[in-house]
Amino acid sequence: MKKIWQANVFTAFPEAFPGNLGVSRIGKSLQRGDWQLNLIDLKQFPAKNDRIDDTPCGGGPGMVLSPITFEKAFSSLSKNAQSLRKIYFSPRGRQLNQNDIEQISREDGVIMLCGRYEGVDQRIIDAYEMEEISIGDFVLLGGEVAAMVIIESCVRLLEGIVGDCESIADDSFQNFLLEHDQYTKPQNFQNRSVPEELLSGNHEKISELRLNQSKILTSTRRPDLWAKYVAEKMKN
Repeated sequence: MKKIWQANVFTAFPEAFPGNLGVSRIGKSLQRGDWQLNLIDLKQFPAKNDRIDDTPCGGGPGMVLSPITFEKAFSSLSKNAQSLRKIYFSPRGRQLNQNDIEQISREDGVIMLCGRYEGVDQRIIDAYEMEEISIGDFVLLGGEVAAMVIIESCVRLLEGIVGDCESIADDSFQNFLLEHDQYTKPQNFQNRSVPEELLSGNHEKISELRLNQSKILTSTRRPDLWAKYVAEKMKN
C-alpha cells in the first residue's frame, strides 16, 4: 500500500491553514488525498489555567510556549508520526535550501512546530531533537507561513502533483544554478524580442542559450551558488 506524505503542523492558529495550500494543483491534490495535512491545535493542550504559554524565566517581554503543552500535543500523534523529522522555525536556525526540501519530500512526512511571540521553551527543541530552520534573514510573527513554504515546496515534488516533470528538473537551485529566462508570445513586446535561438527549433542552440543564461544569472546574482556549481564541475 502506497504511503501518503503527511505534514504534521503544531500551531496555535490552525485557522491559518490551508491558505495557499488549498488552491491550484496543490489544493486539488490535498482534496484527492494525495497528501495529508494534519493540524494540531496547541490551544487544545493547555499547560495550566487554559494557558499554553508563560512569561520568560529571567524576565523579558513576550510569552514562551510551555513544554507541558507541547508534550501533551505531541502525545496525540501516532507512534509512526512521532518518528518523523522534526522542525522548529527560528531566525537563528540554519537556512532552508532545495536539498532539504528534496530530502523531506522523499520521507514519509514531517513534523513542524510554529512558534509565536517569544518562541518556545528550549527544552522542547532539545528533548524532541528538533532542527531549527530559517526560511530567510527576516522575522515573521509566527511559523505558519514558513510551514506553508516547506509543505508547498515538498508537495510539488511528489509524484503526480506537477504535470510536467521537466519543469521541476529546470527549476532554480537544481544543480546550483538559477533558472534561465522564460518567454512566451507575442514575439515582440515594447520593442523587446524573444531571443532568436528560442524560435529556431534547434534544440542544441536552445539548450546552450538557456545554460548560458543560467550561468550568467547565477554568477552575478548568487555568487555563493556559483561557487558551489564551479566546485561540483571540478569534481567531474
